[in-house]
Amino acid sequence: MTTACDASTPVGPFWITAFLDLAPEEHGRAVAFWQGVTGYDRSPARGERGEFVTLLPGDGDDYLRVQRLGGGASRIHLDLHVVDLDRAVRRAGSLGARVVGRPPQGYLVLESPGGFVFCLVRGPASQRPRPVRWPGGHHSAVDQVCLDVPASPYAGECRFWSELTGWALTGRDGHDEFARLGRDDRLPIRFLLRRLEEPTGPVRAHLGLATTDRAAETARHEELGATVLDPDPRGWTVLHPPAGPAYCLAERTP
Repeated sequence: MTTACDASTPVGPFWITAFLDLAPEEHGRAVAFWQGVTGYDRSPARGERGEFVTLLPGDGDDYLRVQRLGGGASRIHLDLHVVDLDRAVRRAGSLGARVVGRPPQGYLVLESPGGFVFCLVRGPASQRPRPVRWPGGHHSAVDQVCLDVPASPYAGECRFWSELTGWALTGRDGHDEFARLGRDDRLPIRFLLRRLEEPTGPVRAHLGLATTDRAAETARHEELGATVLDPDPRGWTVLHPPAGPAYCLAERTP
């Protein structure tokens, strides 16, 4: 992949990595759970305190990573992989993002206008892993991050993420509280934005999985220790893992 940049180089991401940022007391159980959910291997720990782990798919490039926090509640953040880091951070700033960290490793930590943490990073990746086929014949894959946005900043967050990525806002899936960003199907993660009923507060996120058999996949997750919180009749199920933040499972082609 070339790194030469000019005015025609896209500012938006060519790859997305979702990070599970885990509270220290939840880290070990959560990593084991998500290994079971995804069927992926676990990389050796890295970082100054062994705080980073990558979930390694059987094929394709990785896009799910884990960070053990020094403290605080578990959460999700995103890494947007870009060709021209300086140009991307200028673009993000012009749209209302704030730089909140410049680690020595060379990436930048930012907050969206609504307060959602994300990073702009370098690093090549291009091959989306295939969904995993489970005993019984159904498939599944983590393929979505849903940004949960309070009502007041919702329109602004939709506009920010659309303009930052260069992806158009598409149909709302028949539900007024949802908007989706169209994206290149070669990317492993798609964006859904959900408008919450609460008027204000921070923007947060949860992971979403797609499966060809929601009942079978839900049962598999329960065997791994997840608890069903809400089996929504509109086509998805909310689950809480034995450690870490809640997530959704939807019946659609992964």
